[in-house]
Parts: sequence; structure tokens; C-alpha cells
Amino acid sequence: MNRWRLQSVLLAGLLGVPATVAAQSQVPDSLPARVTARMISDGKLIYAGRGVCYACHGQDAVGAMGPNLADTLWLHSRGDYDGILATILAGVPAQESKSGIMMPPRGGSAISDDDARAVAAYIWSLSRARK
Repeated sequence: MNRWRLQSVLLAGLLGVPATVAAQSQVPDSLPARVTARMISDGKLIYAGRGVCYACHGQDAVGAMGPNLADTLWLHSRGDYDGILATILAGVPAQESKSGIMMPPRGGSAISDDDARAVAAYIWSLSRARK
């Protein structure tokens, strides 16, 4: 049991609130290994800026020419952080694209590996926010 869940359960016991209710309302989805909240916020800026991701996926990542990145349907990975990162780094060749639209590696931008990791963290967080 992680520290936050344990604290929620203990607090629930003291307040007389069912532990499952307290745990659900106070414990956010845990981040993937190697992902930080800072990466997510940096990734949002990169997505909307020098990463030019918005040009194909839309300013709110709900799709434009490229597919929706803010839902739970994934076309080219399982939607886990590592899969999203791999797609960003390698791109999606036209012959492998399930949407019919190719994506160049790094979306055609010159973002660094660290930038790509931050964008992947941001995109990962989008579909988790809608669950």
C-alpha cells in the first residue's frame, strides 16, 4: 500500500468515513516510473510550442488532421507512457498508420529526447484526466 493510500485509510478511520471512499477521493492516479508532475507541465508547453504537436492533433489534443490524444482510444500503442514515447520518437509511417495520416519522428520538430519524454508524459496525462 503506498503512503498516500495508507494515510487516506488512517484518516478515514479517524473520521469515521469508509476507507474506500476516502482513498478514491484523495489518491490520484500514480505517475509512471520516471515521470514527474514537472514533466507533464513542461510537456504541455512543448506540445503547444516548439514541438508543434498542436498543428496536427489540435490545441486541446482532441484531434484535427492527426488523431485524438485526449481520449482512451489508442491507434499506435497501448496508451502507456513508454508506448506513447516510442511513437513520438519513431513517428508513424504512412503504411503503418491506422488513421491514414503519417507522423514523422518527433512530429517533424527538432525537440530533444528530454522534450519528447515531457510531451509523452503530458499526452499520457490527458487520457487519464478523462477516466
